[in-house]
Amino acid sequence: MEISRRRLLLAGGAGVVLTAFAQPTRAGSITRDVSAGPLECAKRAELAERAIVARHVRSLWGLPQRELGALVWPADLVERSFGRWCYWWQAQLLDCAVDAAHRERTPARVDRVVALARGIRTRNITGWTNRYYDDMGWLAIALDRADRLLGVRFDNAIGELRADLVDGWNPDVGAVPWREGDNYFNTPAIGPTGIALARLGEVSMAGQLAEFLHNRLRNNDNGLIYDGVHEPGGSVDRTVHTYCQGVAIGLETELAARTGDLMHRRRVEALVAAAGTGLTNAGVIIAAADDDSGLFMGILARYLAEAALSLNNSTAAHIVHTCARAAWSNRAEVDGLPLFGADWNREVTAHSGTFLHLADEPTAAAANVSRDLSVQLSAWMLLEADHRLTAAGM
Repeated sequence: MEISRRRLLLAGGAGVVLTAFAQPTRAGSITRDVSAGPLECAKRAELAERAIVARHVRSLWGLPQRELGALVWPADLVERSFGRWCYWWQAQLLDCAVDAAHRERTPARVDRVVALARGIRTRNITGWTNRYYDDMGWLAIALDRADRLLGVRFDNAIGELRADLVDGWNPDVGAVPWREGDNYFNTPAIGPTGIALARLGEVSMAGQLAEFLHNRLRNNDNGLIYDGVHEPGGSVDRTVHTYCQGVAIGLETELAARTGDLMHRRRVEALVAAAGTGLTNAGVIIAAADDDSGLFMGILARYLAEAALSLNNSTAAHIVHTCARAAWSNRAEVDGLPLFGADWNREVTAHSGTFLHLADEPTAAAANVSRDLSVQLSAWMLLEADHRLTAAGM
């Protein structure tokens, strides 16, 4: 059902008014007094899903079949009314919802995929696209997976996103920038754009993006991928993020599967080995923090699983399984559902008082407690990846 912009703005205003009178999101007590929990990977993934749906997912402005995830929990008025939102976090939420529906298809899960996609389209106001190539790459990936795995499609949404991604190509640099008109060409945009384009039939362009990462942004000493480069000028930001390794692995995995070129397989093997050596602690992906970086570990885990499933990379599978065991054993619980930390290697420590009180304390980071949707999505993504590997016998 299409909604006019006038009706959309009226509904949004009404939604803000209604949420102003709504009760704040309830938060129970946090506890480390948890049982061993289910041993089955599918059940653990389901509990992570249930926790996010219960705490974060809510109707967008009271509109039918439109939902989004509140960026924090417990959520204040601005968060509950989606006055603040984040396109790429919602794309990751949608992708996790696709994971869950593919793990065990139910009408409720398929409906949630539809509602989240429509929520993104509605809250974005102007259409499916925006100015940021990383954002659009992630949404294209999620919508394509909804189509391929669930048979759920949204008019020409994927076509519109693909067209904008292709139009972002800068032939003088040989890559897409972070956003329209920008001079920063970074892995967080190039990686998901390349993965999306490879899956949508633009294999040649995806291959050129992979070459850019390999030749321009790879540390020749340790094999890890840098954040990005400014052009013209060639000033490289040598920051190393787990996110960047994840999307580089994902892109090379897609190309290895689609071209059969052993070069791409060898690159995947090298990237997985480099990430395992340089970005894990006791076999567990190193911690990030809150906000955007809360998603970085989960993105690496997702594409390690893809490398394991597509290319039979046992090292990648081992890292995912090790991370999943650590994240699960170190979780806390609120109202019987898991709460994960930004550091999968440390316990989410519990103190007296409600979760809201604890999470707002200056000691929250030391307690490995986070209110951010991004951190919880990383763990859900990880546990879905762990399930897929286990179901495949890896």
